[in-house]
Amino acid sequence: MRDETIGTFLDKLAARLPAPGGGATAALHAAQAAALLAMVARYSGGPKYASQAQAISVVLEEADRLRADCLDLMAADAAAFDIVAAAYALARDTGEQKAARSAAISVALVAAAEPPAAVIGAASRLLGLAEELLPIGNRSVIADVAAAAEAIRAALATARVNVEVNVSGGTDDAARRRYAGSIAGVDALLARADLVTATVRAEISG
Repeated sequence: MRDETIGTFLDKLAARLPAPGGGATAALHAAQAAALLAMVARYSGGPKYASQAQAISVVLEEADRLRADCLDLMAADAAAFDIVAAAYALARDTGEQKAARSAAISVALVAAAEPPAAVIGAASRLLGLAEELLPIGNRSVIADVAAAAEAIRAALATARVNVEVNVSGGTDDAARRRYAGSIAGVDALLARADLVTATVRAEISG
């Protein structure tokens, strides 16, 4: 996926294929947020920002790392859904085959919940970076911190619904409880992202 054009990715997303889908889109939202934050950090160098150089350097390094991680999660999500599709394609002619197919689907769906759950974790860290960068970044590109916050918001909301739909299709109660913990804080994270955007809008509106 790293080497695909945007058009090729969107063609695949629009096709009647199991992957890429919503989970990969969530990871892409997060990767775009990371790229935006890295860009703002790179514009926030030089003597004018010397007093914040260390903090900005940390944001930049982490944003670049998370961008790479989120691209990996795009691929992981697509791979997981290929396995889900294969499980659904298993034979179900006999009672034994039906039971084996159901078990395979449940296992595959639980595994498919992992990439979007990891996106939530990455998006949470990116939100923290946005909050750090907001007061110290170059004011000429501060609107891009809000753009990052909105991409983070999209990543969080999209990843959450993908976790929910995957675990709801399985029969593993322990996995349901585990992933419920992964998504429990998403509403609070969305509110923090909204606050970043509101703060930027208040500043640029004067």
